[in-house]
Amino acid sequence: MGMRRRGQELEQAILKAAQDELLESGYAGLTMERVAKRAGTNKNALYRRWPHRAALGVAAYAELAATRTVIPDTGSLRGDVLALLRAANDHWSSPLGEILRGLLSAAGDDPELLSVLHARVSGGDSGAGMWQAVLRRAGIEVTPRVATVAMGLLRNEFVTRGTPHVPDDVLVEIVDEVYLPLVTGHLSSGAGRGRSAPAASAQER
Repeated sequence: MGMRRRGQELEQAILKAAQDELLESGYAGLTMERVAKRAGTNKNALYRRWPHRAALGVAAYAELAATRTVIPDTGSLRGDVLALLRAANDHWSSPLGEILRGLLSAAGDDPELLSVLHARVSGGDSGAGMWQAVLRRAGIEVTPRVATVAMGLLRNEFVTRGTPHVPDDVLVEIVDEVYLPLVTGHLSSGAGRGRSAPAASAQER
């Protein structure tokens, strides 16, 4: 009966079923069998689209996390990047963040999956776009990899600490000691260093 659904419609039904499973039992409880049953299809339909449960989990999580994050405008580059990092920290500490941490562990040895996950971490079409927008406002043009360095460092804190929330002073250190010195080193020649990162040297301890 359900086999009449094709392409996009079936894919959405599978993703919705996977999202429901993630919300109910986390990544640990996500199985291809349970998702197929919930979506009213067979496991082959899942495997044709996603080679394993981690790939399906990432796709389902990406849609769950796709709420639009508002780009902060605090009046300073330092304030903006801290606001972005704090928002990510809060997100990772939420129930969705628990799902994310399970996915990060599972995707740990799969660079392709990790990059997809990393791209979706801030929600929507992503982290890199928001960070680049904030930097562009300060006259700084950098690659997505440079723009999202702070997110990589935050992710590393979650993985190595195993704690549900990274302390705020660590976020301040990431911004002041690593991120601002890195991105202000990429200032385009026409931009004034002082204007773009007025508080780069101000250490909050």
